[in-house]
Amino acid sequence: MASFRQRNNRWQVRVRRLGFPDQVRTFTLRQDAEKWARSIESDIDRGQFANVTLAQQTTLSDLIQKYLVEVLAAQKSFPVELFRLNALCRRPIAKWSIANLTPSRLAEYRDERLKQVGNGTVIRELSYISAIINHARREWGINVANPVLLVRKPATPEGRSRILTESERVRLIEALNPSPRSNVWVKPLVQLALETAMRKGEILALRWEHIDLVNQTAFLPMTKNGDSRTVPLSSVAIRVLHGLPRSINGVVFPITVANLHARFKRAVKRAGLVDFRFHDLRHTAVTVMAKKLPNIIELSAVSGHKNLGMLKRYYHPDPKQLAQKLG
Repeated sequence: MASFRQRNNRWQVRVRRLGFPDQVRTFTLRQDAEKWARSIESDIDRGQFANVTLAQQTTLSDLIQKYLVEVLAAQKSFPVELFRLNALCRRPIAKWSIANLTPSRLAEYRDERLKQVGNGTVIRELSYISAIINHARREWGINVANPVLLVRKPATPEGRSRILTESERVRLIEALNPSPRSNVWVKPLVQLALETAMRKGEILALRWEHIDLVNQTAFLPMTKNGDSRTVPLSSVAIRVLHGLPRSINGVVFPITVANLHARFKRAVKRAGLVDFRFHDLRHTAVTVMAKKLPNIIELSAVSGHKNLGMLKRYYHPDPKQLAQKLG
């Protein structure tokens, strides 16, 4: 049964039923409190009651932080995911409780974000929110429907084909040259990315114990695909690694994702590059490697692509060179 209590000109209603946790809400008007109590009791009688108290008390930001600690912390991609999800926590949408995170609010968030970033970024952020809510529903007792399922996703963007020209490559490396205010790790990190086609997260996770300078290999215990991989190192990559100081914790590049992102962005601007991102270093590296490794199976073994269709997105052969091969 429901009990009502007036406090500070507001009405608090508590619904008690054997076998169910107490449900408590506060309203300005008593008739609203009575209406809510009747709806709760009716749901219990029909066997359709879902306790949304936890969802009302938990914000999206709370869920994201819990997900980071309990789910993502043990994954190799954690530094990159931490950077992205902490950024999501700072957005107004993360302040809403899960119970009040409606499809219409997510649609407004989608439209606002599309004015600032590309479709791919918005799709990824909505996917993050959906995955976190689904996990909370399964594991943490959050009794709400997933609102992301009712939100229209932006059109999936076509795969990027941005690669560095030789002159752009020279300008980028020059822009990364050490200065009194620069970070000594960014230039060699970019050089290694261009020589190995490794992903940002893979490079940041590199440890000296997994690098064999004699046999010119770098072992990656865990990659984005969930498997381990051994990456062959070119002579240029070996020279880059030889020139690095050794950090006390054994990490090859002791730099955070946020620091790398900021410094790389500034270097791109100094170099005068247009529409160039860190991941485009991987596109560039695979395209250059394709000229040395025409066997696509060998190329995929180096790049770590399981799906040759995905590898095709990174491989951008020169039509003039293909025409010359055809004779």
